[in-house]
Amino acid sequence: MRLLKRIFARRKPEAIQLTPDLATEIRRSFESASADEEHFPSTIDPRIYHVKLVVNHLGPLSRGRALDAGCGKGRYARIVKQHNPDATVVAMDLAVSMLGYADPNLARAAGSLLELPFADQSFDGVYATESLEHAVDIPRAAAELCRVLKRGGRLVIIDKNAEQWGRLETPHWEKWFRKDELTGLLRRHCRQVESRPVSYWEDVEPDGLFLAWLAVK
Repeated sequence: MRLLKRIFARRKPEAIQLTPDLATEIRRSFESASADEEHFPSTIDPRIYHVKLVVNHLGPLSRGRALDAGCGKGRYARIVKQHNPDATVVAMDLAVSMLGYADPNLARAAGSLLELPFADQSFDGVYATESLEHAVDIPRAAAELCRVLKRGGRLVIIDKNAEQWGRLETPHWEKWFRKDELTGLLRRHCRQVESRPVSYWEDVEPDGLFLAWLAVK
């Protein structure tokens, strides 16, 4: 059984299309997963470098607006709000049940990365941490993240590196990214894009699993 799991996990991701049935499957999966606190926790250690990178790249928001796109239970959004108490931080997720765990100081919204329920240039900062990988139509989702960002606004995406595909078991729709692949998509909409490997902790050398893309529109 373990051998079969390893073989399954190391398969190459197949190109798939987002059908209505698949969209329903993804939504139901995350609605159900909200009960799993072990794998979908409602809190995160603010010392983790992924969190610090989001906060630092967004910078001071003052009374501005930030969007956590695919927030899960809002664990990153809670910390962004703590650093920016006068800002409006919107926690948005596909699964309504996930939003029930979000901090009451956050604005909450249900929505899809493929059709963000916000007007153009609505946010000073946007970030997506391990959520873009579930969007299936990645060019469309990347365009949406940039669409709702103001000119001069800052974008952070943290997700898994396609060169490390197979290290984790994944749902059949999940998509990991090569560094240049996502950089190219973001450069269609942003004037400045950089990317680099990141670790969970600043004093630990990145092992290649996670990449961060930092952009300015």
